Amino acid sequence: MMTDHTHVRPWRMIERRKSRKIRVGKVEVGGDAPISVQSMTNTRTHDVDATVRQIHALEEAGADIVRVSCPDVDSTVALKEIVRQVNVPIVADIHFHYKRGIEAAMAGAACLRINPGNIGSPERVREVIKAAKDYGCSMRIGVNAGSLEKELLEKYGEPCPDAMVESALFHANILRDNDFHEFKISVKASDVFLTVAAYQALADAIDCPLHIGVTEAGPLRTGTIKSAIGLGNLLWAGIGDTIRVSLAADPVEEIKVGFDILKSLGLRHRGVNIIACPSCARQGFNVIETVAKLEERLAHIATPMSLSIIGCVVNGPGEALYTDVGFTGGGAGAGMVYMAGKPDHKVSNDDMIEHIVGLVEAHAAKQSEIETTPEAV
Repeated sequence: MMTDHTHVRPWRMIERRKSRKIRVGKVEVGGDAPISVQSMTNTRTHDVDATVRQIHALEEAGADIVRVSCPDVDSTVALKEIVRQVNVPIVADIHFHYKRGIEAAMAGAACLRINPGNIGSPERVREVIKAAKDYGCSMRIGVNAGSLEKELLEKYGEPCPDAMVESALFHANILRDNDFHEFKISVKASDVFLTVAAYQALADAIDCPLHIGVTEAGPLRTGTIKSAIGLGNLLWAGIGDTIRVSLAADPVEEIKVGFDILKSLGLRHRGVNIIACPSCARQGFNVIETVAKLEERLAHIATPMSLSIIGCVVNGPGEALYTDVGFTGGGAGAGMVYMAGKPDHKVSNDDMIEHIVGLVEAHAAKQSEIETTPEAV
């Protein structure tokens, strides 16, 4: 973490690792580009309609990049139609068959997730690289602790950071030896300690962008916690250019959690950041129920903004000072609404949810109008 005494809050500054920049379709990854958030479809890729529907849902949630599995010819044939119907760049997930990589590049994939050492002879590797160059594809080298090369497991005895980094660099060198440099790398494990240690070592060993994630993190709640710990540690240290939160849940939840992690560190800002108390005997209304309803009602808001929902006047006014919209519970079934940190008006507890939703939507619309209005000359 960088200490910058010229900054108003130097303890909140994060200095990102310097990496070279690549492109995944229209999305820049690495360098000074925003940290992108991605997920992966779980539909059968050859079912074009189902896959497109899921990608559209991911786009609506804010996904910057979406990965699609391409294990067979039917999938790469379908990929061409899928790419045509969506706006987000598509990464084709390729594992062993080099022809799938060539077909995916021809079908319009923006990136190939592939380990070049796994797809056969040097001639086959060169064919895939040529296709990537011809069709403007980048690549992601994806190393997983659960599928390390046999010789590395024999050498190290078990999956470990050194083994994962050695695997990543082996595959990277194949690409670099063929004068291909548009690639990023991931070294994922389901173990948080192993994941973080592997990325820390890799970050020092190579300058390419890093795709970070704790793989197979688990169900929504526990997977979110594991991912927040692992990704949070890396991002706080400035490591990570694009992220995926791997959850056994609806892929849309992966995007939501990814943005929440980035928002918590001030690295990306999207949607409403709700600051709420855990509730206690002082609360003037049911905080937990109210926040749950507001979170659901405001999920469609993409404009970055903050909302404080505090149950009483002990902390409410102080929290409201730093939020765009705030509500502090009081007595007699009503509370104070704050706008831009200042007390503005009162509203009854019974009406506050609809009222706050209206205020947030109006604020979001105003901000969008400001952003799209050309500056006066």
